[in-house]
Amino acid sequence: MTQPTPIRRVRVPRLLAVALTLAASGVPVLPLAADKRPAANCPACTGLACGGRPNMKQPGTCDCPRPCHGWAAGTTDLDVLASPTWAGAWQHAGAVAYHPGGTGLTVVDLDDSLAIAWARTHLPATRTVTTTRGEHWIYRGTMRSINGVKDGVDIKSAMSYARWLGPGTGTMTALPATVHALVVKQPGPARPASHAVTASAPVGGGECRHRTPTYLDRGVAMAEQRITAATSGVHATVYRTFLAVLATHGHCGCLTEAHITRLFTAAQAKGESARHCADAWSNARTALGM
Repeated sequence: MTQPTPIRRVRVPRLLAVALTLAASGVPVLPLAADKRPAANCPACTGLACGGRPNMKQPGTCDCPRPCHGWAAGTTDLDVLASPTWAGAWQHAGAVAYHPGGTGLTVVDLDDSLAIAWARTHLPATRTVTTTRGEHWIYRGTMRSINGVKDGVDIKSAMSYARWLGPGTGTMTALPATVHALVVKQPGPARPASHAVTASAPVGGGECRHRTPTYLDRGVAMAEQRITAATSGVHATVYRTFLAVLATHGHCGCLTEAHITRLFTAAQAKGESARHCADAWSNARTALGM
């Protein structure tokens, strides 16, 4: 009688197992190194050798989907999290992080006992998670992220990440106006008016394949939908979408400033800044030799 083939059991790193569980419930996650910075997801990015900044506002020179690490790399895709590309990151990770804004949450990060005492006096009770030095107060709703809104108080939501330290205790409540008010700048000295960052359309010169304006409009509309539907990896989605639009419509010069404005508007509605949009557009043009 033929003996059955033994089942090979694959050892999954503990932190990866935690990340997979969170991702399966819809929470975008990513690995953090021991120093709490986003871990590199490929060998070329180890120690930020790729040249990218720690928060990946400036892409590096690696071949990963940009950005390959940082808050925007947070994903719910189980295949990506368990892929060989990310294997090294999980082997050396010191913690799991998640993108609060990507799951509709805001974390008020309280660094010490004084900050906690202030929150207990000024903020409504909500779910809390104990951290190394303080607490995370978690609210339903998203907003702009900013550090140092008060001594020992950081806001982590859109375009940011927070360490996963467990589900916490207490009932989560809606994001209050009190927290929104923390990021509102007080009036100061008048400054010269700033100008929005814009991007120019390709001038063309190639053969036009768009026999009707409808074809181009449909392509731009599909690109808008792709950006709007992104639930994780927003920065990378914006870059890849810009790249696809330019590859299809950019060589003949049919794209107009109005088309670009539509794409930028969709990206900014997902939390991207005008500068990020301009950088992604410029990087895509460079990648295509425009």
